[in-house]
Amino acid sequence: MKNILSLIMFVFLFTACKKENKKQEEKKQQEVNVYTHRHYKADQELFAQFENETGIKVNVVNAKADELIQKMTVEGEQSPADVLITVDAGRLVRAKDKGLLQSATSEFLENTIPSHLKDADNNWFALTKRARVMVYNPEKVKVEELSTYEDLTNEKWNKRVLIRSSGNIYNQSLLASIIANIGEEKAEEWAKGIVKNMSRSPKGNDRDQVKAVVAGEGDVAIVNTYYIGKLLNSKDPEEVKAGKGIKIFFPNQEGRGTHINVSGAGIARYAPNKENAIKFIEFLASEKAQQVFAKANYEYPVNTKIKPSDLLASWGTFKEDTLSLTLLGKNNKKAVLTFDRAGWK
Repeated sequence: MKNILSLIMFVFLFTACKKENKKQEEKKQQEVNVYTHRHYKADQELFAQFENETGIKVNVVNAKADELIQKMTVEGEQSPADVLITVDAGRLVRAKDKGLLQSATSEFLENTIPSHLKDADNNWFALTKRARVMVYNPEKVKVEELSTYEDLTNEKWNKRVLIRSSGNIYNQSLLASIIANIGEEKAEEWAKGIVKNMSRSPKGNDRDQVKAVVAGEGDVAIVNTYYIGKLLNSKDPEEVKAGKGIKIFFPNQEGRGTHINVSGAGIARYAPNKENAIKFIEFLASEKAQQVFAKANYEYPVNTKIKPSDLLASWGTFKEDTLSLTLLGKNNKKAVLTFDRAGWK
């Protein structure tokens, strides 16, 4: 009898432990840990919508991209990260090269995201686009005078060009694209030409370049379209005034097209919830999520079924450079060294 009771007790405890382990496993499977550089209200709303539709809890860690990449590096195999979201393909390529991402198999993402907007090995996928354009003072510049990024090195633009520092990832990726398109030698000539034509030493962010154009500190600047939307919808009247004081021009329309930046997401190498991570990225690339990105955050959708917001559409359609964004990361070091040789601060 004693042996029977012991056996019953053993079976009971074993069954209870098994149920508890299953419960813990199910709980674990119903979450996704997102390391993100983005900090927008639209993103928070989409994360909440994903939770409501799937029952998968989204745990968010917010920090700058380099900090997140370093965090994942230090955490190694113990990292809880499932998804890394950051701005600019250069950073995504950097994360891949550090071995922090892994391939994701998804027929939906394969068919939805254009080939130049994703990693060749499916380590990351673009979620939104921003065009790096010229903005100009219409009182000082005729639109007929504008053409290409390369033309801004022309003597007619002497002391008239505004652009932020070489330490900025957007400028690094722009130069990386120029290296890929026209070669290192001509890219260095371009960088030196821009330095020569700068109206002031680089300072501030993209919005500051727009404000400087309106203030008369320069006549033309290179900025991301996203920041024009931010200015026009700012609560600060002076920022709205700056946004309204310039015109937008899409460079290189007769050639390779305008350079674009992206926000993108990749699956962490040691993702404990890989299946949920793929579902999460698929959701962000879906039509419903892309509509939110397009309307709320002044970004261009990557899902080709979704049209840009009315504001972005008002700036006109444009031809984009379809260079593989992987090359932006591959050429990043060359771009940084080129900036140094050119004296671009």
